[in-house]
Amino acid sequence: MLVSDFDYHLPEELIAQEPLADRAASRMLVVHRGERRFEDRMFRELPLFIRPGDCLILNNSRVFPSRLVGVRCSGTARVEVFLVRPVSPDRRTWQALVRPGRKMPIGERIRFSDTLSCEVLDRAEHGERTVRFDGEGDIYAELDQVGHMPLPPYIRRADRTEDRGRYNTVYSAITGSVAAPTAGLHFTPEILDAVRQAGATTAHVTLHVGLGTFAPLHVDNVADVKLHSEQYAVEPAELETIRGAKRRIAVGTTAARTIETVYTRNQLSGDTDIFVSPGYAFQALDAMLTNFHLPQSSLMMLVSALAGRELILDAYNHAVRQRYRFFSYGDCMLILQ
Repeated sequence: MLVSDFDYHLPEELIAQEPLADRAASRMLVVHRGERRFEDRMFRELPLFIRPGDCLILNNSRVFPSRLVGVRCSGTARVEVFLVRPVSPDRRTWQALVRPGRKMPIGERIRFSDTLSCEVLDRAEHGERTVRFDGEGDIYAELDQVGHMPLPPYIRRADRTEDRGRYNTVYSAITGSVAAPTAGLHFTPEILDAVRQAGATTAHVTLHVGLGTFAPLHVDNVADVKLHSEQYAVEPAELETIRGAKRRIAVGTTAARTIETVYTRNQLSGDTDIFVSPGYAFQALDAMLTNFHLPQSSLMMLVSALAGRELILDAYNHAVRQRYRFFSYGDCMLILQ
């Protein structure tokens, strides 16, 4: 199976550049995988598809301003640093992507403000670097002052203040992601209440979204795909709620990867590089709410593993014809049994 088998044509104008004024006003394509059919609905109708005993699994990781713009201390050249994940207990040392990477040797220092600078400690392939920030304080508080929200490159505008709220879910709680678990962006407190009134429970897991979720694939064969690892954690009480459900519905691919990791490894926390593609036998999930994903991405492969590649490609082509909005700030898909 080739990565190119998960391709589809997407007109650029269908890539959402702005969030809707109302989070819950998006469209929802419902895919009934058993009947191999789909229907056009609205996200507000989600509670109609909820049954007593369901559990919605929500990733409560919070996106922080992880994109930094600075200058080389040895000159005036502009440098962009995209933080990926902390690699030291004090969170002052990070794995990062640096541009221009080829001009960033080990030992180079980068200044972002009068109070924040870092040093390049190590380098790896694909522009990855290890950087160490000066100081000993709360790095997230410092990044809130100088960082930019890491909007995906297909959103062709600068981030704005309102993106700090809209590029996070209403239930985000634990800081650590550099990309949003976008399926959850549609929820409002009112929709969550309606889901519970329909007889479902909700459970939180945490996966800090990093390169494992959104990095481009550099291989041609699906069998050769290997993802970067990402940090995850699930509290015992949350897992008990999930295990007791009659039907488990992941809200987003990150929630899906987290709970599948827990079920297969029987470990409540750690790092995961789990890669789900057609042929994978799901241990936990029965259904999923998900946004529309980039062609030839690992996320396309995950949803295809749940619903079947042909049905997913048919659904995506239908969404293109019906002018759905795609990607992070776009519409969503509900995959049911």
